[in-house]
Amino acid sequence: MSTILVVEDSVAQRAMMKDLLEGSGLDVTVASDGMEALKHIQGHPPDLVLLDIVMPKMNGYEVCRRIKANLATQNVPVVMCSAKGEEFDRYWGMKQGADAYIAKPFQPTELVGTVKQLLQGY
Repeated sequence: MSTILVVEDSVAQRAMMKDLLEGSGLDVTVASDGMEALKHIQGHPPDLVLLDIVMPKMNGYEVCRRIKANLATQNVPVVMCSAKGEEFDRYWGMKQGADAYIAKPFQPTELVGTVKQLLQGY
């Protein structure tokens, strides 16, 4: 079973994403900020990271850059999921190494479909 790390500072959003992904047969762990996410990834690299951008301590752009710069985790797919839905935000997210970008609010099928598609490619 694939493991997804959901990195989201909003308790409600984090719970909703976790429920959606678990409901589609995935194993989900969570982190509430970028620093917590990097610590978790270091010990147990997930199969995919679902990453918010605006978070305390370290934003999602920096977390993504660090994941992609590390030889041990550079091939872990990163999906940025943010309320920052402008074209520039998407561009900047992909420039940091993200494999996909989903704007909030999103359709549940878009989130699950994107995650499953990326998991098949790796």
